[in-house]
Amino acid sequence: MNTNHIIDKLRDLGLHGMISAIEHHAESPAFSELPFSDRFMHVLQAEAAWRDDRRHKRILRAARLKIPAAAEDIDYRPGRNLDRSQIAELLTCAWILKGENLILTGATGTGKTHMACAFGGQAARHGMTARYVRTNQLLEDMALAHQDGSIGKVRAALSRFDLLILDDFGLAPMTELGKQDLLDIIDARVKTASTLLAGQLPFKEWHSYIDNPMVADAILDRMINTSHRVQLSGESMRKLKAGPTS
Repeated sequence: MNTNHIIDKLRDLGLHGMISAIEHHAESPAFSELPFSDRFMHVLQAEAAWRDDRRHKRILRAARLKIPAAAEDIDYRPGRNLDRSQIAELLTCAWILKGENLILTGATGTGKTHMACAFGGQAARHGMTARYVRTNQLLEDMALAHQDGSIGKVRAALSRFDLLILDDFGLAPMTELGKQDLLDIIDARVKTASTLLAGQLPFKEWHSYIDNPMVADAILDRMINTSHRVQLSGESMRKLKAGPTS
């Protein structure tokens, strides 16, 4: 049986990583000198790497991150109030495995969305599922789902993600239904999945923003007890990256 027949059979089985490895072996005479077990292990590792890459890309597509940010792109310039050791620990994604939460706050332009998406991308690298949504848009979608009877499906869909990123929290007023929906989202994820809340509103102002003592107490209780906090500061990153104007 020649190599083409082997490749045809591997293609039928969907083993595309193995195909690439075998083609690479055929083009590199050095592989012919290796023992069969070593060559076979290389082929298996190529298949595993191909599948990991496919899974990573699939998770990223499902995450719908607003920005294709990466951990390596995080800007630690002075004034941003970023603790390198804290960020390094968060980038291990151990907090997601534990079902803990992350709160990112800071003024407009300080890079909250970029950092939130970087954490989403890092979760994908670790094989964890993520989803990015703007808080107000999600609550509007849930309000419509209440009307058409699909709210159960929406909640079930949200619960499947290891990391749920709620961006622009506190940017727009919430309805009473929205406040309850937000509580339901956070409550359903306590100790089982992680929520990342990003917004301009300082944490100390959340209670007055929610403006419903019982719901506010419940949301803060669930977030405070299992959350890490990053308070971004400094000049607008958009302004800094744009450079000086003439």
